[in-house]
Amino acid sequence: MIVSGVGKRYARALFELAHEQQCIVQAGQALGDVARAFETSAELRTVLEDPKPLPEVKRELIAAIGTRVGAPTFVVNALRVLSDRGRLVHLGSIAAAFDALAEKQAGTLRAEVTTAAPLSEAYFAELGKALSESTGRKVSLVRHIDPSLVGGVVVRIGDTVYDGSIKNRLSDIRHQMMVAASPHGRA
Repeated sequence: MIVSGVGKRYARALFELAHEQQCIVQAGQALGDVARAFETSAELRTVLEDPKPLPEVKRELIAAIGTRVGAPTFVVNALRVLSDRGRLVHLGSIAAAFDALAEKQAGTLRAEVTTAAPLSEAYFAELGKALSESTGRKVSLVRHIDPSLVGGVVVRIGDTVYDGSIKNRLSDIRHQMMVAASPHGRA
């Protein structure tokens, strides 16, 4: 996920509060849970983004959601501020930036792993082990599914991409065939 400037600013403030209160894991989990609920529930987004309901109604709804996911008070208060300022659309970005800060502090490296279909836990355990060995750091795998890959796996660690997808391989073969068919040997 691309993290916005707004996401980074709020995440940094929340991370500092979580660090002070020694609840980084709890705060990160709560932010992630609320962000997923916001992203997956059209009804929730409609209610929270609609200007018609009174701010008090939205604040109560946010408090209820925060309580349900076990969010620390400062996270609930931040969600209320985001709602008041019409910035809940940045919640996914804030949660992603918060996770990145937590991983950095823990010395963990995030690897975005995209596969064409769900794979076994054993596969991901082995992939995580191999990536940890090659990077010399603990690796946290974030999984995504993209059927357009046809097969294989794409791993992104920071700015580095390891593309072992069938889609990429087919593209390479196509390029090689175009070069071979070209009258000058170039595409």
